[in-house]
Amino acid sequence: MLIAVVARELCLAIRRPADALSGLIFFIMVGSLLPLALGPDSILLRQIAPGVIWIAALLAVLLSQHRLFESDHADGTMEQWMLAAAPLPLLVGLKTAAQWLVGVGPVLLATPLLGWQYGMDTEVIVVLLLSLVLGTPSLCLLAAFGAALTLGVRGQLLLALIALPLSIPVLIFGSHAVVQASLGLPAAPSLNLLGAFLCLAVLIGPWAVAAALRLALE
Repeated sequence: MLIAVVARELCLAIRRPADALSGLIFFIMVGSLLPLALGPDSILLRQIAPGVIWIAALLAVLLSQHRLFESDHADGTMEQWMLAAAPLPLLVGLKTAAQWLVGVGPVLLATPLLGWQYGMDTEVIVVLLLSLVLGTPSLCLLAAFGAALTLGVRGQLLLALIALPLSIPVLIFGSHAVVQASLGLPAAPSLNLLGAFLCLAVLIGPWAVAAALRLALE
């Protein structure tokens, strides 16, 4: 059943590529339009690049996750999960991991292009990728928690109000790691904090999402 959950998410992404690639398109648009608006000042672009790319990644995650459980709730899959032998937190974790792979994977592939557009060095782009790899799974779990709490509620505003405040530590540590690398300072402390936050999110997030889903179904 665990393999079937992951395979189902991947098949849905293949059948509906527009939904899977909407976060990527939004990420590229936000990251590419700001340099055009600010002009060719390379120093300014390098200064704002970490924050801009991280904010674009955060908004792309929220855009791709706001309907995470809607189809499962509509077709009765969620009720089957409640009756399954596998623990619900494990099923939720696998579904979120598959969504991260489908939705955030293309964003990670496009990140070096945006980094070069902002004039980042190769070493800084590597740190940026590491920070996104460590930080975006936490963002996906936070967005999944918000999607579970707002299941059946129309609109994305409530999801943003729930997930954005919880995402602030990840946003701060992720952008700070890139800033430290661009200044020639060690980025390991911020990356370690991102890793610690990811461990905390993996330990607590699936259980919190599962509890929110049970509450929504009741």
